[in-house]
Amino acid sequence: MPPLHRHHARAVVKNLTMRIYLLPLLLAACAAQPDYRPDTAPPNTVEAVNLEQYQGLWYEIARYPNPFEDTRRYTCVGVTAEYAIRADGRISVTNTCRKDTLDGPVTVAEGVARSVSDNNAKLKVRFAPDFIPFAEGDYWVLDLMEDYSAALVGDPAGKYLWILSRTPKLPQSTQERLFATAEAKGYATAPLIPVPQTPAP
Repeated sequence: MPPLHRHHARAVVKNLTMRIYLLPLLLAACAAQPDYRPDTAPPNTVEAVNLEQYQGLWYEIARYPNPFEDTRRYTCVGVTAEYAIRADGRISVTNTCRKDTLDGPVTVAEGVARSVSDNNAKLKVRFAPDFIPFAEGDYWVLDLMEDYSAALVGDPAGKYLWILSRTPKLPQSTQERLFATAEAKGYATAPLIPVPQTPAP
């Protein structure tokens, strides 16, 4: 094997080994994540999601604190999520955040999502290799503006909740609607923390 290829192979193996090593820690963090939805009945999702319209860039406006974005070493700000439909029908997920400040270092997480409902409102997302079991998370679209300008997404247990927008700043009326939807579906809104974003040029 040429030296360059050997170096690339070692880098791939090292990266994969690190991801496997960290997986138990990530799963433990997920298990310890607080539950902000006491209702045990699953919430209703939106009637349908057009994935062609839903794909693209979203800005994170607010979120429940979580161990992936609020780590012991840094807090994610300026967070974006970008979705793109792949040739196999699944969806590529690229989450980008700035560490602590809007001009801080960038960290990127790459994942894959798949629809698990006929209406595409329920998805499973994974950031671990396919051969690792129990590494998928629920991603339910709980509310969606008619023009796909903003969305409320989370998991049915109430451990995770996000408010997403196509722009870095969300109109107050839209934010109020999404907060009201969250409360109506049993999610506590007090734990939601605002996510700083760089204003649009």
